[in-house]
Amino acid sequence: MKIERNLIIPGKLAYVRGKKPDVPCILCAIRDHDPQVTRLELFRDELLLISLNLYPYNPGHLMVFPLRHLTDIREMSEPEVLAMHRLTGRAMAALDEVFQPSGFNIGYNVGATSGASIQHIHCHIVPRHRHEIGLLEMISEGSRVLVEDPRETLEKLHKVFSR
Repeated sequence: MKIERNLIIPGKLAYVRGKKPDVPCILCAIRDHDPQVTRLELFRDELLLISLNLYPYNPGHLMVFPLRHLTDIREMSEPEVLAMHRLTGRAMAALDEVFQPSGFNIGYNVGATSGASIQHIHCHIVPRHRHEIGLLEMISEGSRVLVEDPRETLEKLHKVFSR
């Protein structure tokens, strides 16, 4: 019996091939409410913005980024750094309430060789769960199966985050 080793992720192929909105910076476009980009904005204050990732690793995968266009965390002002830390904690609390993860991956990719595909500094917050890997993920050689559309995730988190 031959096992098919392909999964279909609608919309991702065009993105992988480079078909992206024609904007200088996708995060600045989100910040500026550019109609060319899908906006999954969860929260913003005077320094930072939180958005769901359009192609998440897991439901609830968030990106926290400064409103100013910066490419390195060393460019952040002290108020931005403090706000980033506080907002990361607040986001984790909201994700705990909605998804009850058993852990988180939190981090920055700085520079192209680190995997940074967006040249605007941002912190990823990825909720992780015990026993995440399912049958389809095992037979598809590392592909992920997402169990929730990011727009549904946004709606759930908005309710918690707005309190």
